Amino acid sequence: MLAATRSLRRFSSSSSSPVRSLRRFLLRPPTPPPAARPPLPPLRNFTRALLPHLAAARSFSTASSSSPSAPSRLGECGGVREVPAIPEEVEGDEGAEALVRHDTDAYAAVELAMDSVVKVFTVSSSPNYFLPWQNKAQRESMGSGFVIPGRRIVTNAHVVADHTFVLVRKHGSPTKYKAEVQAVGHECDLALLTVESEEFWDGVNSLELGAIPFLQEAVAVVGYPQGGDNISVTKGVVSRVEPTQYAHGATQLMAIQIDAAINPGNSGGPAIMGDKVAGVAFQNLSGAENIGYIIPVPVIKRFISGVEESGKYSGFCTLGVSCQATENVQLRECLGMRPEMTGVLVSRINPLSDAFRILKKDDILLEFDGVPIANDGTVPFRNRERITFDHLVSMKKPGETAVLKVLRDGKEQELSVILRPLQPLVPVHQFDKLPSYYIFAGLVFIPLTQPYLHEFGEDWYNASPRRLCERALRELPKKAGEQLVILSQVLMDDINVGYERLSELQVKKVNGVEVENLKHLCSLVEGCTEENLRFDLDDERVIILKYQNARLATSRVLKRHRIPSAMSSDLVEEQANNGEVEASCTS
Repeated sequence: MLAATRSLRRFSSSSSSPVRSLRRFLLRPPTPPPAARPPLPPLRNFTRALLPHLAAARSFSTASSSSPSAPSRLGECGGVREVPAIPEEVEGDEGAEALVRHDTDAYAAVELAMDSVVKVFTVSSSPNYFLPWQNKAQRESMGSGFVIPGRRIVTNAHVVADHTFVLVRKHGSPTKYKAEVQAVGHECDLALLTVESEEFWDGVNSLELGAIPFLQEAVAVVGYPQGGDNISVTKGVVSRVEPTQYAHGATQLMAIQIDAAINPGNSGGPAIMGDKVAGVAFQNLSGAENIGYIIPVPVIKRFISGVEESGKYSGFCTLGVSCQATENVQLRECLGMRPEMTGVLVSRINPLSDAFRILKKDDILLEFDGVPIANDGTVPFRNRERITFDHLVSMKKPGETAVLKVLRDGKEQELSVILRPLQPLVPVHQFDKLPSYYIFAGLVFIPLTQPYLHEFGEDWYNASPRRLCERALRELPKKAGEQLVILSQVLMDDINVGYERLSELQVKKVNGVEVENLKHLCSLVEGCTEENLRFDLDDERVIILKYQNARLATSRVLKRHRIPSAMSSDLVEEQANNGEVEASCTS
């Protein structure tokens, strides 16, 4: 009680009479209620006024980076960001300030997307690689896309793969417009569409490409995912930037991992950061929750610039070498690497690459274009991040030269290598292209491709013929135009009885001549002048036919199985150009 009295006294020591002060406080008239606040501006006007401030917030401030009092946030690579001012129409409004702080990116992304993001409707028909003369059933699919300068629409390659008809629809419009596919890059999973209708372009705005976002920066993914017909916006942050396997093209290119939900239908939609595009949504990680991937701007720009320069997709370059890490100390010492040296060991070189004539096995790659390569094959990337040096290779244009610093026999050398896209011995994909085939006496010959192996089911690696699968994944071509030709199946007839179990084997020779590719096999068979025709297959198996009897049997087999031609259209054109006999057809 005494302590409480002392406190009261201390609190009221400036007043001559505590009781009188308390009475004055109790008898004070009530405070009038605050004046009604003006209503918030409409959402569309608010977001439009906010966009320039968002852009300023997203850019680094080099002028203020030296100021110790400038505001900064942790984890932004040492950069200092400017804090955007609140637009005049909402200045001083606490509710508006809360809206600015928490929901700015989402509303801005919606505003940008309204007149830029489109829904893509695709009708496609994929080839049947078991029966290469016919297609599979037609199917419909949907995806997203967005408009960029030049009246072009960017979407994913897998959205329009094997297309027969493509339509696009603007947000809020009931009308679908026919679109044409200008270019497709299946390795980078990107495609460009064009629309001829002038009506479509009324009120359409284009999106600008930005830069690679830093870790923990927020992005908004806009598109038309499954579960509804209207536009959808999901927010997330960047969690990783590194080369990733692109599921569609089976290539290793840079990708950005985010924690926003990317579902079927989102493919091709933009990931917006501020008022610019940070990437294109294209795949997610199966079996994981909220792990999606977007294609970064450097890959998009590399694809678009290649199309603009050559009028078609030009491909991504590879060095054509397989490298081994040199993290083991004994390995480095044996290879003559000094303690301060870092690099990777060249273990295999593609014979079709320019590196085949420049590099040698057991060379040590120390630098690529002046950038040091670490013992694990990575190079510096941004602020304390690292990325495999393959990214530097993939960003080069076809025909460009790269300077390699190499350690060979203990001596350092600088070598120049011309980079270009390289095709594998067994193609990884065959989108937008009819498969090649050749039928003779019921024997169906095709070039080996991975899509053919995929026909064995989702577990194709274990279900497909083991020997063919190993060759498809590991063998390199020895010369340009080389193919692995296989006997895929035997269409039964009197002429081939007893050979029906010799399918799924590689064809090595025709009448003693080594087969280079399917066109070569076709020309050898069609130009045969001997009585017997002999095929030497893998596993030392042999097929021998009476040539004239086999030619007569071919038309009989085609008619029985309702096959329109004995060879695919590309072989028909080749035979016509060479002045040789064309394939026989049935009515």
